[in-house]
Amino acid sequence: MALLRDADVEAELARTPGWTRQGNKIEKSYRFRDFKEAMFFVNGVGALAERAGHHPDVMIHYNAVTLSLWTHGDGGLTAKDFALAREIDATFR
Repeated sequence: MALLRDADVEAELARTPGWTRQGNKIEKSYRFRDFKEAMFFVNGVGALAERAGHHPDVMIHYNAVTLSLWTHGDGGLTAKDFALAREIDATFR
């Protein structure tokens, strides 16, 4: 898949609230009541990622989860990253 140009990344970020660009990836942090709730979220994201064939990097700190998306095989941001970010947010509002 083709890497997005900077202008395209900015346009996609405008359509994907809460996500920020961090170098060659996008990130968003989520906070939950406790570890158990955070893990339910992570497992749900895992199921979405498996269906999409596109997997985020996941960092868990007790009740806080940070997801990082980038297309590893292409070495940067593609449309797949933003599609999965929006699917995650639509599923777990």
